[in-house]
Amino acid sequence: MESIWNMTYQGKRNSALEEHIEADAAVIGAGMAGILTAWYLSQAGIRTVVLEADRIGQGQTKNTTAKITSQHGMFCSTFTEKKGEETAKKYVQANQAAVEEYKKIIRENDIDCSLTETDSYVYSQDGEKLRREAEAAKRLGIDASFEKQIEIPVSCAGAVRFPGQAQFHPLKFIKALAEQLTVYEETLVTAVGENQVKTPRGSVKAEHIVFAAHYPFINFPGLYFARMHQERSYVLALENAGKIDGMYIGDKEHTLSFRQYDQYILLGGQAHRTGENKEGGRYDKLKKEVRRMYPGSSVAACWSAQDCITADGIPFIGRYAPDRPGWYVASGFQKWGMSSSMVSALLLRDMICGKKNPCEEIFDPARFSAEEIPQIMKDGKMAVKGLTKRLFHIPEETVAALERGRGGVVETPQGKAGVYRSEEGHICQVDVVCPHMGCELTWNPDECSWDCPCHGSRFDCEGNLLDGPAQEGIQCK
Repeated sequence: MESIWNMTYQGKRNSALEEHIEADAAVIGAGMAGILTAWYLSQAGIRTVVLEADRIGQGQTKNTTAKITSQHGMFCSTFTEKKGEETAKKYVQANQAAVEEYKKIIRENDIDCSLTETDSYVYSQDGEKLRREAEAAKRLGIDASFEKQIEIPVSCAGAVRFPGQAQFHPLKFIKALAEQLTVYEETLVTAVGENQVKTPRGSVKAEHIVFAAHYPFINFPGLYFARMHQERSYVLALENAGKIDGMYIGDKEHTLSFRQYDQYILLGGQAHRTGENKEGGRYDKLKKEVRRMYPGSSVAACWSAQDCITADGIPFIGRYAPDRPGWYVASGFQKWGMSSSMVSALLLRDMICGKKNPCEEIFDPARFSAEEIPQIMKDGKMAVKGLTKRLFHIPEETVAALERGRGGVVETPQGKAGVYRSEEGHICQVDVVCPHMGCELTWNPDECSWDCPCHGSRFDCEGNLLDGPAQEGIQCK
């Protein structure tokens, strides 16, 4: 399963780090947030290197739907109620400035990345809720409007429209910026000291270290594993489905998103917490919606994305921890990775350059409020459940009972293990314990992967690492 972005663009390879070097700043992660941060630091005269475990943009960036928008669902009215109008206005303005900054970079650097300026819509069955949201957005400085008619085939009372948003090809954009930077690919960071980043064949000594690899993999300090969870969602690229103007998302948890790219409509949905997809069928459910809404269309590509969700719905951008003044973090972007990546880059550039940014307090990773407690407790219960399941769960199924194309935690002569039987009948057997913090993994039948319900690490059927915070794969047994 490859995203439409990987199918339509391939960049050149960069070499791995194989020496000990020095720089002013080291950025861990060559996704959208990492590359943008490094680019802005370099523009400010800060000698910066980027370290990427895989290849540029091949983490979460390749799986985005690439909507550049300050409209983060139906949030303006609730955000204002919870945080106050001043804080809400700063948050919205920071994200709208991010939208404009993308346009500026693409224009000034003549980047060919299929940039399209368009409007963003959030639709709902509740007309009164939409009116309140439009009014709240106007008070926060957005020229929003309530529209009764939209062109996508969903049942709704209308939508809130944010004008002047954008969409693009994320890999074409990110790789154009990366050509101006020093980026080391296939360079896994194995340890981080106060001012040193270590890799298998080299190291970087730097005054400033930025963690921009989606999920912070250093547990202490920071405790990010206790303050976020991860979710997965699924996308289909549809051919022969016509064309739509604008970007669309619903206001409910299990809703659909739409956008156009070239001849494709990108349809997304079926979100769930990572590690909670035992029954599978997510792609099938999306395809069922396609047959209803776009009969005669076909699926050209399908893929999935993973998002870090903070307890209060605001990203963590700023200093990693009070006792690590030279460390910085950018994480917890929810479903809004493109605008949040730009907000991160601008804010971290200002912090590293000693410039006061008016949004520092909003995104400060050290913040805490009472409204976060219920979600933190819920996430903590999930972690405890995963740990106790590892210790006390006795599988009822055996290897012999596994059908072809199925995986599961089963009892083997060697003890409990994760086993996948391929369509050809080949058996893959792995350790079912996540190396991050020891939770028991679950089988994701839609993606043939072992997923951690505690903190979201993922591994393929052979045990190779797919997503962190784990930094290593699981062993074959």
